[in-house]
Amino acid sequence: MKKLLIGICLMFPLVEAFAQDDKDAFFIRDIYDKALTEGNAYDWLTYLTQTIGARLSGSPQAASAIEYVKQVLDTLGVDTVYLQPCMVPHWERGAPEVGRIVSSSRMGTVDLQVLALGNSVGTGKEGITAEVIELRSLDELEEKGFNHINGKIVFFNRAMDPTQINTFNAYGGAVDQRVFGASRASEFGAQAVLVRSVTTRKDYAPHTGVTVYQEGVNPIPALALSTADADLLSELLVTEDILVYIRNTSRMLAPKKSFNVIGEIKGSTHPDDIILVGGHLDSWDVGEGAHDDGAGCVQAIDVLNILRKTGYEPKRTLRCVLFMNEENGQAGAIAYRDASFSANEFHLAAIESDRGGFTPRGFTFDADESVFNYKFKKVLKWLPLLEPYGLNLEKGGSGADISRLKAQKGLLIGFAPDTQRYFDFHHAATDILEVVNARELQLGAAAMASLVYLFDKYGN
Repeated sequence: MKKLLIGICLMFPLVEAFAQDDKDAFFIRDIYDKALTEGNAYDWLTYLTQTIGARLSGSPQAASAIEYVKQVLDTLGVDTVYLQPCMVPHWERGAPEVGRIVSSSRMGTVDLQVLALGNSVGTGKEGITAEVIELRSLDELEEKGFNHINGKIVFFNRAMDPTQINTFNAYGGAVDQRVFGASRASEFGAQAVLVRSVTTRKDYAPHTGVTVYQEGVNPIPALALSTADADLLSELLVTEDILVYIRNTSRMLAPKKSFNVIGEIKGSTHPDDIILVGGHLDSWDVGEGAHDDGAGCVQAIDVLNILRKTGYEPKRTLRCVLFMNEENGQAGAIAYRDASFSANEFHLAAIESDRGGFTPRGFTFDADESVFNYKFKKVLKWLPLLEPYGLNLEKGGSGADISRLKAQKGLLIGFAPDTQRYFDFHHAATDILEVVNARELQLGAAAMASLVYLFDKYGN
């Protein structure tokens, strides 16, 4: 009899644990039900993309987006909504770019689809005509040397690796030529650079993105070239020398005052523990910034909305942050970091959605090395609650805007949807509302809300 009583007593913690798991499972199911039937992310994205459109930092559209999402947060009944100032770069694309092969013995004159890279200087009104030299890497600049590059247009033609299953890995393997190609080529006397668009898709839609000029280096024009035209130009260069004409009128203006938009629900018992969800409100000036990163912004807002609709009362402070200027400077992230550290804040967890609004696959986690293993092991215990929704948890990157909070030693988390189609639209005119699936978008908001719920309830 004594042994039986001991056995029953030992079972009580297990029964309690199973009951708790069931309670969490039912609540997460309710989160998904609310997201799929009462979520508003797609409606907000429709207005953001169709009425406001592209939202380049410093533009009137960016200012309109700030006011719009502030009003949306105000309607949700959160405790506080405010704007956090930051000074952002103000770059203008100017007139439509022109690119043209002018000297092919085989094809004659051929128009090329080009876009100036973000922050690029212009060519001047007359444009630039020069011989093209094709390179596959930045290291080839050294190999070719000044005499072979001086006075030419450098054509960087390294494609994303199609064998990479995770296309973000392929992107990371190709994007250096876009970011640093112009500065490096300028050191060898190049007049301008053409860069193969960083996408796995072959089409005639060029993809823009930031280029960075190193201090002390003469800035030269930098233009993205569509993948189809990159393949054509490369093929022609095998048998003949090619002259290309390019023209763009891009320019950098004086910095402008802008804002991050922040809304929060104050925690009832642990208000100093902050759980952040966010995305970046700015986009490039082509397309509508639907996947990058309108999707992440509306998902972050919907996390607060969905939890409100479940009736959940958070223990910790839930904060939605819509960052400004992620694309060409990260001024919003810097302003947020500085304010947070000045206030001695602690972010228990920060979740960023900046990989598109596709089907959710899980989350990737990062943190200061001194705490990562301990904290991540605790999170892995939640995996059985998330696996039924197709979600996985793994070590990896978080997000450009939240990564600056690492020294606070909380967990930094990147929402990870399916990656296969993201770079079809990334930084291109094709990134429009119609390529976002409403159900996939809402599933992403539900996934983020579920993780926020678990962090809020159990801490880390």
